[in-house]
Amino acid sequence: MDSPVKPVLLVAACALVDADGRVLIARRPEGKPMAGLWEFPGGKVEPGETPEETLIRELHEELAIETKAACLAPLTFASHAYEKFHLLMPLYVCRRFWGTPQPKEGQALKWVRPKQLRDYPMPPADAPLIPFLIDLL
Repeated sequence: MDSPVKPVLLVAACALVDADGRVLIARRPEGKPMAGLWEFPGGKVEPGETPEETLIRELHEELAIETKAACLAPLTFASHAYEKFHLLMPLYVCRRFWGTPQPKEGQALKWVRPKQLRDYPMPPADAPLIPFLIDLL
């Protein structure tokens, strides 16, 4: 019996790291899927965009900060089957950005030590990324 083909959704995520080695996470606002869960900033890669371009755009739109492709270092990725789609999510680390992150979309923001990331409920695709950040930072 064949399983139905699920579309693959490409989403880029970013672990913003501050001077103290903390990582920024954002809480999904009410009205969005998985509202209330904490995640790494980022978003869907639009047609014709690279994941780096997506993150530069999303970080500006969501957090009012600027960065450059050269400041985004790929760390790992998540591959997770949700009910209606399969998520492929590269995770980048960014230590160089300009501006102070502001919650532009009504989301809560929190700077968290890597070892404390497990204390925050996250979508199933985000949680497996935590050990890579703990090892790195």
